[in-house]
Parts: sequence; structure tokens; C-alpha cells
Amino acid sequence: MHGITKRFPGVVANKDIAITVRKGTVHALVGENGAGKSTLMKILYGMQKPDEGTIAIDGEQVSFSSPGDAIARGIGMVHQHFMLADNLTVLENVVLGGEKLYGIGAKARKKIKEISDAYGLGVRPDALIEDLGVADRQRVEILKVLYRGAKILILDEPTAVLVPQEVDALFDNLRELKSEGLTVIFISHKLGEVLKVADDITVIRRGTTVGTADPRTTTTKQLAELMVGSELPSPETRESTVTTVPMLQVERLTVAEGGAPVVTEDTARTPGLPDANLRENTVAGRLLLDGISFTIHKGEILGIAGVEGNGQTELIEALMGMMTPDAGVITLDGKDITKSPVRKRREGGIGYIPEDRHRHGLLLESSLWENRILGHVTEAPNSKRGIIDPKAARKDTERIVREYDVRTPGIEVTAASLSGGNQQKLIVGREMSHNPKFLIAAHPTRGVDVGAQAQIWDAIREARREGLAVLLISADLDELIGLSDTLRVIYRGRLVADADPATVTPEELGTAMTGAASGHLDATDATDNRSDAGTDARTDSPEDEAR
Repeated sequence: MHGITKRFPGVVANKDIAITVRKGTVHALVGENGAGKSTLMKILYGMQKPDEGTIAIDGEQVSFSSPGDAIARGIGMVHQHFMLADNLTVLENVVLGGEKLYGIGAKARKKIKEISDAYGLGVRPDALIEDLGVADRQRVEILKVLYRGAKILILDEPTAVLVPQEVDALFDNLRELKSEGLTVIFISHKLGEVLKVADDITVIRRGTTVGTADPRTTTTKQLAELMVGSELPSPETRESTVTTVPMLQVERLTVAEGGAPVVTEDTARTPGLPDANLRENTVAGRLLLDGISFTIHKGEILGIAGVEGNGQTELIEALMGMMTPDAGVITLDGKDITKSPVRKRREGGIGYIPEDRHRHGLLLESSLWENRILGHVTEAPNSKRGIIDPKAARKDTERIVREYDVRTPGIEVTAASLSGGNQQKLIVGREMSHNPKFLIAAHPTRGVDVGAQAQIWDAIREARREGLAVLLISADLDELIGLSDTLRVIYRGRLVADADPATVTPEELGTAMTGAASGHLDATDATDNRSDAGTDARTDSPEDEAR
């Protein structure tokens, strides 16, 4: 790609960019949010047309009018925000638009299975997309691209949702793809991973290329300085602000699949049934959350580590009031909120940074000031005496944009026009503006560059110093270990292990997340030392194992 320039109203996204990618290599593209990485790749994928510049593939100059043109030339893209139809199955999503390749029946299913097995993607063709976690959706996207015969694979933030073991598996897959002559363009903010997997690195800053780096001789510090002009931030929090005052208490929270009725040993006794087997015999359906209990104090960050799909989403939805638990009690600042509606919980002081900003955090086609109101419609400054106050909401949005460094031409533009990291900063600013007592932070820095990461971490740490209680759910184990005061591991809907953030390593945490270790994690916990920390003896059915 040579001399690529792309302008949007009020902003130049790409300016005279030059990038050369060698065949059969992993080429990393790094830069802070809004640097123009995604725009550049959308141009390569035919989603945008450049205002200036040329693209050549295998020495031949090309011009793409649509992604279809790019796919025909062997280019595939896995977007940071997935392009999947929630109400369709995996198979339907994969064949959609590619029906002529292998049909829509047995032949297509066989091909999907072949690709899934070859690259260890573990994809189930008949699963509904809306039932899948973020990591599984990503695997479907990768499979979709490979199904279409891509020779050049663009991966936008592919490791943002994966644990260390999964990242290693993905990198093994990329090396396998590379050895078969495929070319991978890898967009990432995780500089350590970039240096580990890339053959070449191109750095973009403020819409233009500022240089290249050799991963064999470059350090993360040098790469960060090249990328943002400053040192790499750290999530590490040294001082403790934990008090003895409980802010959120969760007792025996239970959610069954499909909302099946739950009878636990606390609520009923069946004559002649041994206590140890009571739950297994009286719960209809699989338990998505299985008797979870924890307390978060004022000034405390409780980190929950777990592979996607082990109950984190259900936990968030139960705490927010989006889902009614089948059993258990939730207490916020001394008040039972188990049956309170979402709005009452919001007004009672719960802040929420959602795991998927596009699906649950923003109205993409609405303006920034309208997005600032979301979730806080009844609260000042958004409304006055029950009526929306657009003037006050606009003024406060300008303050958020200023204080949280949201890069935007103005507050009237749509949320869709912002880069991912700037959308995230807007959400964090919105939630922190209401001085929450308790914050649910689900993947708060997913897909966010090092500069924005530092700002978000600082905002959470500052609020924590003032007594905020935080539930932190993240796939970034360095972030979990660095920010948390207390760490718990969730596996198959149970809290199976706990760890001291001061001593635990990402590898030890990753091992517990796969179910291979439980109890209290320390340097000696290499084996499964089952304790009573949320585990009990249970033989999983073949269906559970398959899940």
C-alpha cells in the first residue's frame, strides 16, 4: 500500500501511509487508538475507498469497490467488532454470502469441521451465535475467513479476549498458516505479543507511518515510545485502599439454564434424599451460576478471572438486574436489591462498563451527547424534574470529552464515527460521572491503546481511592493482577480458586481458568489441590464436557 490517504468530515484518518507486507509472514500493525490502523485495513478489505494512493497484490495493482472484490483476491478480515448475525447458527453465518462455495448442507458442514479441526478452533456448527461468548465468536470469524480461501488474513485485535494458553494456541495457528504460505496482518495494542509473533512491524501515529521495527532487536519500551511517544503504562497498583465496610454482598447466587426452577438445600428438603446429592436431584437444567458468594468492600477491586463462557456474563446480568437469579441474595450498601429493576440499581449507585461496547454500551448511530444519557436518563445533569435536559447533557458531554481525552471533532458526531478506544473512553467517562458506589468493569480496556489504557486505569484507581467498590472482569491477566486487591477464578459457574495478586503469575491464573487447579493459588500450586473454595465432587456428563 503506497501513499494511502483517507479523509472524513473534520478528520484525516490516513495520510500518505506506506506499508509493504512480505508473503508468508506475520506483519504487525501497531499504533494508538485513532491512529488509522482500522481505516487502513478497511481500505485494503474494500470497505472504504482511498482518496489517494495505490494498492498492489503480488506486484499487480488492484482497486476494490467492495469486500467481495477483496475476498476474490484472497483477502479476509476478522474485525475487532464481529460481523455476525446473532439469530443464525455458526454454519449459517459461515456460509452466508458464500453459498456457491460448498452449498449450505452436508458438504459445507464437512468443510467447516475440516477447518475447525485443522486449526484447533473447536467450533460447533449448530450453535446459535447469540449463545456464544466473545472468544467463540472470534473463532467463528476466523473460520469464516478461512472457509472463503483467504491467502491474506487481517486480524484486528485478535488476542483481546483470550487467556495466555489460548493466545499461545492462536500463535501456533498463525505460524501454521504462515508455513503454508499464508500472510497475516496482525493489528494489536499488546506490544509483548507483537514482538513474540511478528516477523515485521509497522508503526502508525496520528494517521501516518512513523517507522518500522525489527521484533528481534526491539523492546516493548522502544516500541511504545515509537507508537505514542511515551513509556508503556502499567496497571500495577501498590497502595491499598480496602476498607472493612462491605459495599456489595452476593450470597449463593444461582442461575439455571433457561431460567429453570431451582431448589437448593437452603430452601427445601426432600425426604430420604442425602444432603450431598440434594442439589443435583432438585435442579432442573444446567447451572450457569452455581451458588456463588463473595463480598466487595469500599475501596476494593475484586478481579474475576475466567475463560469466556464460564458464567461471567450471567453474573454481570444478575447484578445489573438484566436477569432474575433462580436463588441467592444480592445486597448493595446494606439494601437487598435482588428483585430491584435495572433503573433502581442504576439510581442506587451501580456503574457499568459492558463487555461489548457495541451491543450493550452505545447507540452507534446516535450522537455522543445522546450516548452520554444512556443508562442515566433519570439522573442529573441529563434530566430535570423528569424531563430530558439536552442543553445540560451536551455541556456535560463536552466536559467528558475534555477530561477523558475523547478524540472527536465534536459532540454532535455519531458514536460510530469514533475509534474503538475513544468509544470506550466515552463510556468510562459516562459511568464515572455519576460517582458510582459500585462499578462493574467488564473488559474495561479491551481493544484500547496504551495511552487510553493508562487513562482508564487511572480513572478506576482514583475512584477506588475515594471508596468505590469494583468488580473487574477481564481477559487481560496482567490488568487483573495489576489492578485487583483480591482475585477469584470462575470455572463452569463456580468460584473455584482464589489468589493473591502480589504473588500469582498469569500462567498460574491461566492454569486455574482451565480447571486444572483450584483452592488458593501460590507458587507451589502446580497440581489440582481441590479444597472447599467453591468446589465439590461432581462428575460431569458428556454434554457438560462437550460444552
